[in-house]
Amino acid sequence: MKLCRFKLPTNCHAVHVGLITDDATVLDLSAAGVQRLTPLLERDNLVAVLQALVTLPLPRLKLEEIILLAPVEQQEVWAAGVTYLRSKKARMDESEFSASAYDRVYDAERPEIFFKSLPEKVVATGGDVGIRKDAKWNVPEPELALVCNSHGRVVGYTIGNDMSSRDIEGENLLYLPQAKTYLKSCAVGPFITVGVSEAEARAWSISIEILRGGQPVFSGETSVEQIKRTFDSLAEFLFRSQSFPHGAVLLTGTGVVPPDNFTLAAGDRVRIGISGIGTLENPVAVV
Repeated sequence: MKLCRFKLPTNCHAVHVGLITDDATVLDLSAAGVQRLTPLLERDNLVAVLQALVTLPLPRLKLEEIILLAPVEQQEVWAAGVTYLRSKKARMDESEFSASAYDRVYDAERPEIFFKSLPEKVVATGGDVGIRKDAKWNVPEPELALVCNSHGRVVGYTIGNDMSSRDIEGENLLYLPQAKTYLKSCAVGPFITVGVSEAEARAWSISIEILRGGQPVFSGETSVEQIKRTFDSLAEFLFRSQSFPHGAVLLTGTGVVPPDNFTLAAGDRVRIGISGIGTLENPVAVV
Protein backbone atom coordinates (compact mmCIF):
# COMPACT_ATOMS: atom_id res chain seq x y z
CA MET A 1 0.00 0.00 0.00
CA LYS A 2 1.31 3.44 -0.93
CA LEU A 3 0.58 6.80 0.71
CA CYS A 4 1.21 10.25 -0.71
CA ARG A 5 0.70 13.95 -0.09
CA PHE A 6 -0.72 16.06 -2.90
CA LYS A 7 -2.53 19.21 -3.88
CA LEU A 8 -4.93 20.00 -6.69
CA PRO A 9 -4.10 22.44 -9.50
CA THR A 10 -7.37 24.24 -8.72
CA ASN A 11 -6.44 24.82 -5.06
CA CYS A 12 -2.70 24.91 -4.36
CA HIS A 13 -3.20 25.87 -0.70
CA ALA A 14 -4.97 22.73 0.50
CA VAL A 15 -2.80 19.65 1.14
CA HIS A 16 -4.42 16.24 0.74
CA VAL A 17 -3.40 12.76 1.87
CA GLY A 18 -3.83 10.03 -0.72
CA LEU A 19 -3.72 6.25 -0.97
CA ILE A 20 -2.60 4.73 -4.27
CA THR A 21 -4.95 1.93 -5.26
CA ASP A 22 -4.17 -1.16 -7.31
CA ASP A 23 -5.35 0.53 -10.50
CA ALA A 24 -2.93 3.46 -9.93
CA THR A 25 -5.66 5.93 -8.98
CA VAL A 26 -5.43 8.10 -5.87
CA LEU A 27 -8.00 7.72 -3.12
CA ASP A 28 -8.41 11.10 -1.39
CA LEU A 29 -8.25 10.22 2.31
CA SER A 30 -8.73 13.85 3.27
CA ALA A 31 -12.42 13.40 2.46
CA ALA A 32 -12.52 10.91 5.35
CA GLY A 33 -10.92 13.36 7.75
CA VAL A 34 -7.31 12.23 7.25
CA GLN A 35 -5.56 15.59 6.99
CA ARG A 36 -1.97 14.57 7.79
CA LEU A 37 0.31 11.59 7.23
CA THR A 38 2.04 11.69 10.61
CA PRO A 39 -0.89 10.51 12.79
CA LEU A 40 -1.44 7.62 10.37
CA LEU A 41 2.19 6.53 10.67
CA GLU A 42 1.82 6.42 14.46
CA ARG A 43 -0.97 3.82 14.25
CA ASP A 44 -0.06 0.28 15.27
CA ASN A 45 -2.86 -0.99 13.01
CA LEU A 46 -1.97 1.18 10.03
CA VAL A 47 -2.65 -1.45 7.37
CA ALA A 48 -6.04 -2.31 8.86
CA VAL A 49 -6.96 1.38 9.00
CA LEU A 50 -6.05 1.82 5.33
CA GLN A 51 -7.92 -1.32 4.32
CA ALA A 52 -11.03 0.08 6.00
CA LEU A 53 -10.63 3.45 4.26
CA VAL A 54 -10.45 1.76 0.86
CA THR A 55 -14.02 0.54 1.30
CA LEU A 56 -15.40 4.08 1.73
CA PRO A 57 -16.94 6.05 -1.17
CA LEU A 58 -14.09 8.58 -1.30
CA PRO A 59 -13.07 10.73 -4.29
CA ARG A 60 -10.76 8.98 -6.73
CA LEU A 61 -8.28 10.92 -8.83
CA LYS A 62 -5.81 10.09 -11.56
CA LEU A 63 -2.13 10.73 -10.87
CA GLU A 64 -1.98 13.17 -13.77
CA GLU A 65 -4.75 15.22 -12.11
CA ILE A 66 -2.77 15.99 -8.95
CA ILE A 67 0.50 17.64 -7.92
CA LEU A 68 2.56 15.31 -5.76
CA LEU A 69 4.28 16.79 -2.71
CA ALA A 70 7.16 15.34 -0.75
CA PRO A 71 5.77 12.74 1.70
CA VAL A 72 7.35 14.65 4.59
CA GLU A 73 5.50 16.89 7.04
CA GLN A 74 7.52 17.74 10.15
CA GLN A 75 9.99 14.86 9.91
CA GLU A 76 13.68 15.69 9.82
CA VAL A 77 15.65 13.81 7.17
CA TRP A 78 18.88 12.09 8.25
CA ALA A 79 21.22 9.80 6.34
CA ALA A 80 23.43 6.80 6.94
CA GLY A 81 26.66 6.54 4.97
CA VAL A 82 29.00 3.78 3.81
CA THR A 83 26.39 1.03 4.13
CA TYR A 84 27.24 -0.55 0.76
CA LEU A 85 30.64 -1.98 -0.16
CA ARG A 86 30.49 0.09 -3.37
CA SER A 87 29.97 3.24 -1.36
CA LYS A 88 32.95 2.46 0.85
CA LYS A 89 35.20 2.11 -2.20
CA ALA A 90 33.91 5.35 -3.74
CA ARG A 91 34.50 7.32 -0.55
CA MET A 92 38.00 5.89 -0.18
CA ASP A 93 38.75 6.81 -3.81
CA GLU A 94 37.67 10.40 -3.15
CA SER A 95 40.51 11.08 -0.78
CA GLU A 96 43.61 9.25 0.40
CA PHE A 97 43.50 11.57 3.43
CA SER A 98 40.08 10.22 4.54
CA ALA A 99 40.30 6.65 3.22
CA SER A 100 40.98 4.94 6.55
CA ALA A 101 37.97 6.60 8.19
CA TYR A 102 35.57 5.21 5.56
CA ASP A 103 37.23 1.81 5.72
CA ARG A 104 36.79 1.67 9.48
CA VAL A 105 33.18 2.87 9.62
CA TYR A 106 32.04 0.23 7.12
CA ASP A 107 33.11 -2.52 9.51
CA ALA A 108 32.35 -0.73 12.78
CA GLU A 109 29.36 -1.50 14.99
CA ARG A 110 28.30 2.17 14.99
CA PRO A 111 27.19 3.46 11.56
CA GLU A 112 27.90 6.86 10.09
CA ILE A 113 24.74 8.94 10.57
CA PHE A 114 24.44 12.60 9.66
CA PHE A 115 21.75 15.26 9.38
CA LYS A 116 20.50 15.85 5.84
CA SER A 117 17.53 18.23 5.68
CA LEU A 118 14.85 20.12 7.54
CA PRO A 119 11.38 19.04 6.36
CA GLU A 120 10.56 22.39 4.76
CA LYS A 121 13.66 22.12 2.57
CA VAL A 122 12.91 18.66 1.17
CA VAL A 123 12.34 18.66 -2.61
CA ALA A 124 9.39 16.74 -4.07
CA THR A 125 9.40 14.75 -7.28
CA GLY A 126 9.43 17.22 -10.16
CA GLY A 127 11.24 19.93 -8.19
CA ASP A 128 14.80 21.07 -8.79
CA VAL A 129 17.67 19.38 -6.98
CA GLY A 130 20.75 21.50 -6.58
CA ILE A 131 24.45 21.35 -7.34
CA ARG A 132 26.69 23.76 -5.47
CA LYS A 133 28.16 26.61 -7.49
CA ASP A 134 31.44 26.25 -5.56
CA ALA A 135 31.79 22.52 -6.30
CA LYS A 136 33.22 20.83 -9.39
CA TRP A 137 32.24 17.19 -8.79
CA ASN A 138 28.53 16.73 -8.06
CA VAL A 139 26.56 13.49 -8.08
CA PRO A 140 23.14 12.16 -7.09
CA GLU A 141 22.94 9.26 -4.66
CA PRO A 142 19.87 7.00 -5.09
CA GLU A 143 18.80 5.60 -1.74
CA LEU A 144 16.07 3.65 -0.02
CA ALA A 145 14.68 5.82 2.79
CA LEU A 146 13.25 4.42 6.01
CA VAL A 147 10.18 6.20 7.35
CA CYS A 148 10.21 5.98 11.14
CA ASN A 149 7.48 7.02 13.57
CA SER A 150 8.13 8.84 16.83
CA HIS A 151 8.89 5.55 18.60
CA GLY A 152 11.72 4.73 16.22
CA ARG A 153 9.79 1.99 14.46
CA VAL A 154 10.24 1.60 10.70
CA VAL A 155 6.70 1.95 9.35
CA GLY A 156 7.33 2.59 5.67
CA TYR A 157 9.76 3.15 2.83
CA THR A 158 10.26 5.90 0.28
CA ILE A 159 12.95 7.05 -2.19
CA GLY A 160 15.67 9.56 -1.40
CA ASN A 161 18.23 11.44 -3.47
CA ASP A 162 21.20 12.39 -1.29
CA MET A 163 22.84 14.99 -3.54
CA SER A 164 26.58 15.25 -2.83
CA SER A 165 29.57 17.38 -3.72
CA ARG A 166 32.28 14.75 -3.86
CA ASP A 167 35.20 17.12 -4.30
CA ILE A 168 34.29 19.06 -1.16
CA GLU A 169 33.85 15.90 0.90
CA GLY A 170 37.05 14.43 -0.53
CA GLU A 171 39.08 17.49 0.39
CA ASN A 172 38.43 16.98 4.10
CA LEU A 173 36.00 14.84 6.10
CA LEU A 174 35.16 17.88 8.22
CA TYR A 175 33.59 19.44 5.14
CA LEU A 176 30.92 16.70 5.03
CA PRO A 177 28.07 19.04 6.13
CA GLN A 178 28.88 21.43 3.29
CA ALA A 179 29.12 18.57 0.80
CA LYS A 180 25.83 17.04 1.89
CA THR A 181 23.58 19.66 3.47
CA TYR A 182 22.80 22.67 1.32
CA LEU A 183 19.86 24.18 -0.54
CA LYS A 184 17.95 21.61 -2.63
CA SER A 185 20.36 18.82 -1.67
CA CYS A 186 17.63 16.37 -0.63
CA ALA A 187 14.71 15.00 -2.65
CA VAL A 188 12.24 12.49 -1.22
CA GLY A 189 9.18 10.78 -2.70
CA PRO A 190 6.93 10.25 -4.45
CA PHE A 191 5.17 7.70 -2.21
CA ILE A 192 5.56 5.90 1.10
CA THR A 193 5.10 2.16 0.81
CA VAL A 194 3.67 0.65 4.02
CA GLY A 195 2.75 -2.84 5.18
CA VAL A 196 5.99 -4.34 3.87
CA SER A 197 8.57 -6.25 5.92
CA GLU A 198 12.32 -5.71 5.72
CA ALA A 199 12.68 -9.10 4.05
CA GLU A 200 10.27 -8.03 1.30
CA ALA A 201 11.95 -4.64 0.89
CA ARG A 202 15.35 -6.29 0.53
CA ALA A 203 14.10 -7.99 -2.64
CA TRP A 204 13.62 -4.61 -4.31
CA SER A 205 15.98 -3.15 -6.92
CA ILE A 206 17.23 0.44 -6.99
CA SER A 207 17.94 2.06 -10.36
CA ILE A 208 19.12 5.46 -11.53
CA GLU A 209 19.19 7.13 -14.92
CA ILE A 210 20.65 10.57 -15.64
CA LEU A 211 19.50 12.36 -18.79
CA ARG A 212 21.31 15.22 -20.50
CA GLY A 213 19.58 16.86 -23.42
CA GLY A 214 17.04 14.07 -23.24
CA GLN A 215 19.70 11.36 -23.72
CA PRO A 216 20.99 8.94 -21.06
CA VAL A 217 24.52 9.77 -19.88
CA PHE A 218 24.61 7.40 -16.91
CA SER A 219 22.55 4.53 -15.58
CA GLY A 220 23.07 1.94 -12.89
CA GLU A 221 21.30 -0.51 -10.65
CA THR A 222 21.79 -2.23 -7.34
CA SER A 223 19.75 -4.24 -4.85
CA VAL A 224 18.44 -3.23 -1.45
CA GLU A 225 19.79 -6.58 -0.31
CA GLN A 226 23.32 -5.15 -0.61
CA ILE A 227 22.76 -2.83 2.38
CA LYS A 228 25.03 -4.26 5.06
CA ARG A 229 23.17 -3.15 8.18
CA THR A 230 19.64 -4.10 9.22
CA PHE A 231 16.96 -1.44 9.03
CA ASP A 232 16.09 -1.77 12.70
CA SER A 233 19.74 -1.32 13.65
CA LEU A 234 20.04 1.87 11.58
CA ALA A 235 16.85 3.26 13.10
CA GLU A 236 17.96 2.33 16.61
CA PHE A 237 21.24 4.22 16.25
CA LEU A 238 19.40 7.26 14.84
CA PHE A 239 17.07 7.36 17.83
CA ARG A 240 19.79 6.84 20.46
CA SER A 241 19.97 9.90 22.74
CA GLN A 242 17.64 11.65 20.29
CA SER A 243 14.01 12.71 20.21
CA PHE A 244 11.88 12.87 17.07
CA PRO A 245 8.34 13.74 18.18
CA HIS A 246 7.11 13.69 14.57
CA GLY A 247 9.20 10.74 13.47
CA ALA A 248 12.10 10.89 11.02
CA VAL A 249 13.19 9.80 7.55
CA LEU A 250 16.52 7.98 7.31
CA LEU A 251 18.33 7.54 3.99
CA THR A 252 20.21 4.24 3.96
CA GLY A 253 23.20 4.89 1.72
CA THR A 254 23.94 4.36 -1.95
CA GLY A 255 25.17 1.38 -3.90
CA VAL A 256 25.25 3.11 -7.30
CA VAL A 257 28.05 5.62 -7.90
CA PRO A 258 28.76 7.30 -11.28
CA PRO A 259 32.35 7.04 -12.60
CA ASP A 260 34.93 9.45 -11.22
CA ASN A 261 34.96 11.46 -14.47
CA PHE A 262 31.23 12.21 -14.28
CA THR A 263 29.63 15.29 -12.74
CA LEU A 264 26.10 16.62 -12.93
CA ALA A 265 25.30 19.72 -14.98
CA ALA A 266 22.45 22.20 -14.83
CA GLY A 267 19.54 20.94 -16.91
CA ASP A 268 20.23 17.25 -16.29
CA ARG A 269 17.34 15.09 -15.13
CA VAL A 270 17.78 12.44 -12.44
CA ARG A 271 15.39 9.48 -12.34
CA ILE A 272 15.59 7.14 -9.36
CA GLY A 273 13.39 4.07 -9.24
CA ILE A 274 12.81 1.53 -6.49
CA SER A 275 10.76 -1.44 -7.63
CA GLY A 276 8.45 -1.52 -4.61
CA ILE A 277 7.84 2.23 -4.45
CA GLY A 278 7.93 4.15 -7.73
CA THR A 279 10.06 6.80 -9.44
CA LEU A 280 11.54 10.00 -8.06
CA GLU A 281 12.44 12.39 -10.89
CA ASN A 282 14.09 15.81 -10.58
CA PRO A 283 15.77 18.34 -12.87
CA VAL A 284 19.15 19.73 -11.77
CA ALA A 285 19.88 23.41 -11.09
CA VAL A 286 22.88 25.34 -9.76
CA VAL A 287 22.40 26.80 -6.27
